[in-house]
Amino acid sequence: MTVSHDGIVSAVRQGLVTVTVTVNSACHQCHAHGSCGFAESKDKTLEIATPEWERYHVGDVVVVTVNESLGLGAALLAYLLPAALLLAVLMPLLHLMSEPLAVLLTLAALALYYMVLYLCRNKLQKKFTIGLSHPSAE
Repeated sequence: MTVSHDGIVSAVRQGLVTVTVTVNSACHQCHAHGSCGFAESKDKTLEIATPEWERYHVGDVVVVTVNESLGLGAALLAYLLPAALLLAVLMPLLHLMSEPLAVLLTLAALALYYMVLYLCRNKLQKKFTIGLSHPSAE
């Protein structure tokens, strides 16, 4: 399944298009969202690598598409695996050493995990692609 959002091109440079997308909360479609105070919307800025960058201009309305399974994979890498690593490292270390040292070593393991992710960013960037098109091209 593919998720799509409308966005506006905010910058264009060689090989890269920057798009601003307004993401609305789940209660956006409620009839009382304007007066309730809980509804929120946030602007997200996405940098999308594309060989067709010359087709886009600042101010263009575009459609950004992401494969839903890629979003789940990104959540796994960013949240679930680090949480599992935190528990897998911290729990045994708490039984082997003092609490401050166990916490320090656990934070070092998390830092190492994120460093490995950073070093693999080019590979991950190829896997986690974001589609970009003009609304009329759909």
